[in-house]
Amino acid sequence: MIRILGAGVAGLTVATELAAAGAEVELVDPKGPGAASCSWWAGGMLAPFCEFENAEEPVMRLGQLAKAWWARFTEVIGAGTLVVAHRRDQADLRRFARRTEQFAPVTGAEISTLEPDLVGYDSGLFFESEAHLAPRQALADLVRHLDGQGIAIRPEPSAHPAERTIDCTGFAAREALSDLRGVKGEMLVIRAPDVAISRPVRLLHPRIPLYIVPRGDGVYMLGATMIETADRGRITARSMLELLSAAYALNPAFGEAEVLEIGVDVRPAFPNNLPKVRAKGSTIYANGLFRHGFLLAPALAKAVTDLVIHNRETELVDANHA
Repeated sequence: MIRILGAGVAGLTVATELAAAGAEVELVDPKGPGAASCSWWAGGMLAPFCEFENAEEPVMRLGQLAKAWWARFTEVIGAGTLVVAHRRDQADLRRFARRTEQFAPVTGAEISTLEPDLVGYDSGLFFESEAHLAPRQALADLVRHLDGQGIAIRPEPSAHPAERTIDCTGFAAREALSDLRGVKGEMLVIRAPDVAISRPVRLLHPRIPLYIVPRGDGVYMLGATMIETADRGRITARSMLELLSAAYALNPAFGEAEVLEIGVDVRPAFPNNLPKVRAKGSTIYANGLFRHGFLLAPALAKAVTDLVIHNRETELVDANHA
């Protein structure tokens, strides 16, 4: 029996892949998916090419597996990603274009066709092949899928001995993973019924590059800061002001939005911001998803399964780290 600790996006995807490979799986989490998990506050963007702008090459390559993987279990909306910048920030848009792939330049008229509620933008980039999902629904759908296979989330381990333990507890595993660091993210869930945006939009902003992801019924996820700290404290006034100011710059109607939720959490990250699978004795740690949880969790789960079931070390396996 394989015991998996943690039922966030990493633990659920690992459990799903191991069970599909025929393993007997026990999934343990005292709280289960919820507000205490980074996954709960994710943007849910399956955007490997946009993320390549400031990420290592494996993020783009391995992230391309995510859309098809998630579509097996939950609704994936393949509306693409739109990247825009104000006239004064066109240099940022050109830089973004140089550092990414698989996009089409779009004119102001084309932006208006894609998103009529975005006005005043002369040019942008459209990543047509990208997609997004609703993270909380995706987590619930994975839980439902596993439950259908007789794999329920247990609040504590059973008395049965485990052959292997897979630790997917994120930043909580920092004592065992000396090079794991925390990156604080702050985000807002807002309701703006007067704004209709149908796909993730990224605004290249001088201080906080903003993304806004539609959740339906006028609800949007607005994020996100990246602060090098393990402090999971409340959102700062500066961060909230800058997030809302950037949204207002995207469309002034966001100034009338209702703030529904404020999310703050610490993302686990290794020095190169890539996830790793690391074995220590009978425990395997699958960690370091950083800001790429839903994008790279399927690849991380496959790496764990290759190692545990097939004894095959793939590129995410960190075999040389003590």
